[in-house]
Amino acid sequence: MLEPMLDLEGIRYQSATAPEPVLKGIDLQLAPGQLGLVAGRSGCGKTTLLEVISGLAEPSAGTVRWQGQRLNGRQRRWLCGLVFQFPERHFLGLTVGQELKLGHRRLSADDAAAVLRQVGLEGLAFTQVPEQLSGGQQRRLALAVQLLRRPQVLLLDEPTAGLDWSVRAEILTLLAQLARERALLVVSHEPELFAGIAGPSWRLENGTIRTMQPAQKVA
Repeated sequence: MLEPMLDLEGIRYQSATAPEPVLKGIDLQLAPGQLGLVAGRSGCGKTTLLEVISGLAEPSAGTVRWQGQRLNGRQRRWLCGLVFQFPERHFLGLTVGQELKLGHRRLSADDAAAVLRQVGLEGLAFTQVPEQLSGGQQRRLALAVQLLRRPQVLLLDEPTAGLDWSVRAEILTLLAQLARERALLVVSHEPELFAGIAGPSWRLENGTIRTMQPAQKVA
């Protein structure tokens, strides 16, 4: 039996209005227990790559496989959980409790409390308004929403952007913990922040991707 593995082969993506492809033949492999990092400047296609992996966009060419099986968009949406760069723009619930229950009508209070505890939001009131949370709390809530779906692949778009240094450190520690039980892929224009926790690392530039050495944490 094949080991679980996210495998991208020859992924190309070009929107109908773009003169050139955004992604030009992306090859990438990531296994559970790994925190992968794709670095690149803003606008280089990092978010598009996550949207293709998660099934929100269809590649113009290439395949996405899990455990050797080619996946269609619907299957990729079941497999993956995606946390956007600005999660507050995607909250639909009027309260934290409503946000957690979206898609989970029978979610118990105990299960809701457990997932909040898992992401470091223990004790947060279910009646709290998501838009009134701090930036770090909003990232954690968005993570909790995705974890309730039990994704085997967790995708994060610029998870540390706009956060102060102390909150960044907390989020990085949380991501390292979450990567122990699933494949976790982060895209960021600040790869140095992930020194010491990132495993397989790539740089995305001009639509192509190349392997790079993970940044080393300075003692």
